Amino acid sequence: MRYGSLTKLLVSLALPIFIDTLLVMTLGAADTFMLSRYSDESVAAVGLVNQLINIVFIIFQVISMATSILCSQYVGAGQRDRVLQVMGISVLFNLILGVAFSVFLHGKAAYLLGLMGVRDELYAQSFTYMRTVGAFAFFQAVSLSAAAALRSVDMAQYPMYVSGLVNIINILGNYALIFGKFGLPALGVQGAAISTVICRAMSSALLLFLLFRKYIRRLPKGLFRPFPWQEAGKLFKVGIPSAGEQMSYSLSMVVVTYFINFLGNDELATRTYAQTITMFVYLFSMAAAQGGAIVIGHLTGMKKYEAAFSLGRRVLRVSVAVTFALSFLTACFGHTIYSLLSDNENIIRLGSIVLWVDIMVEVGRAVNLFAVNSLRAAGDIYYPVTVGIIVCWTVTVGGSWLLGIGLHGGLIALWCALVLDECTRGLIFIRRWKSRKWTAKSLV
Repeated sequence: MRYGSLTKLLVSLALPIFIDTLLVMTLGAADTFMLSRYSDESVAAVGLVNQLINIVFIIFQVISMATSILCSQYVGAGQRDRVLQVMGISVLFNLILGVAFSVFLHGKAAYLLGLMGVRDELYAQSFTYMRTVGAFAFFQAVSLSAAAALRSVDMAQYPMYVSGLVNIINILGNYALIFGKFGLPALGVQGAAISTVICRAMSSALLLFLLFRKYIRRLPKGLFRPFPWQEAGKLFKVGIPSAGEQMSYSLSMVVVTYFINFLGNDELATRTYAQTITMFVYLFSMAAAQGGAIVIGHLTGMKKYEAAFSLGRRVLRVSVAVTFALSFLTACFGHTIYSLLSDNENIIRLGSIVLWVDIMVEVGRAVNLFAVNSLRAAGDIYYPVTVGIIVCWTVTVGGSWLLGIGLHGGLIALWCALVLDECTRGLIFIRRWKSRKWTAKSLV
C-alpha cells in the first residue's frame, strides 16, 4: 500500500469521524447551551450527572474499543469470518451490559448522587436527570458497538449520517420539552433528559440497521456454533485494559468534580461550560487519532510496521498544530463565549482565565489521544493503562487537591494540575511510540 493511498484512506476515515464526533458532541452540548437559558443551576446539575454516566459509558467501551482494534487487524489480515464473529459478540455483550447498568443507574440514583455530595439546591434536578437518562443507558451501549464495527471496516460515513439526523431531532426535542413549545409542557431538566433518551434510541436502531444492511448482510449461524469463546475472550482481554486508561481518567475527573463541588455553584457551572467549550477544541485531534488508529490497525494486521510508524508521526504533527491554533483562538474569544452562556460576572471571569490555562491542557491531550489510540491499535494494550492510572491519580487527583483545595488556589490552580497531568502522560506515551516496542504486540 503506497503512502499516498494511506493518506487518502486516513482522510476518508478521519473526516467522517470528525463530523460524526462533532455531531455527537453537539448532542451533549445542546443540553448545556439550552439549559443555560433556563438556569445556571440546571447546567451544574446536568454536569454532575454526566460525570457519573460517562463512567458507565466507558465500561461499554470495553467492548466497543476491542471491537475496533480486533476488527481493524482482522480486516488487514483478510479474515472476514473473524470480523463477523467479533461484531456479533460485541453487540450481544454490550446489550447485556447496557441493560444491567440501566437498572443500576435508575435504581441507585439517590445513592450515587449522595456519594458525589450534591448540595440540596441541585439535588432534585440531578435526581430527575439521572433516573431518566440512566434507565435507558443500554441504547448507548448498542450504539457504541455498532459504530465501532462500521468504522473498523472503513464505513465511518454511516455513523456520521446517523449523528446528523439525531442532532436535528435532539435540538427540536430540547426546544420543545425544555421551554414548553408546540403545545408541550415546559419540563426543564426533565425535558432535556427525555429528548436525549429518544435520540439515543433512534441512534442505536439506525446504526444496527446500517451495520446489517451494508456489511454483515447475512450472519452465518455456523460462525457461532459452537459459540466462539476464543474471540469473546480476546474482546475482554483487549477491551478491559484498553478502556482501563479512560476509566481511570474519568474516575479521576469525578473526584476532581467532587473537589469543585466544595468550591461553589459558580465554579461548578464554570467547569461544566469549559468542558463543553473545549470539547470542540480537541475534536480534530480526536478524529485524527481514531482514524489513524484504524489505519495503523490495518497496517499492523499486514505486518507493515514502518508504514504505521510514519503515518503515526504525520498524524501527531498535524494534530498538535491544529489543536494549539484552535485552543489559542478559543481563549482569545473566551470572555465573549462565556458572556453568551451566562450573565454571572464571576462565571465569565473565571471561565475566561480557565480557557487561557487550557491551551496547554489541549496540546497535551492531542498527544495523548494520538499515542494511546495508536498504541492500542497496534496491540500495545497494557502500557497505556498502567501509565494512565499512575499519572492520573498522583498528578491529577493529588495535584488538584493540593493546589485547588489544600493551598486554596481554587478553580484556576486546579486547572494547572490538569496541565501537568496531560503533558506528563504525553511525554511518556510519545517515548513509548518512538521506541517501536509495539511492533511485537500484534493481536493477529
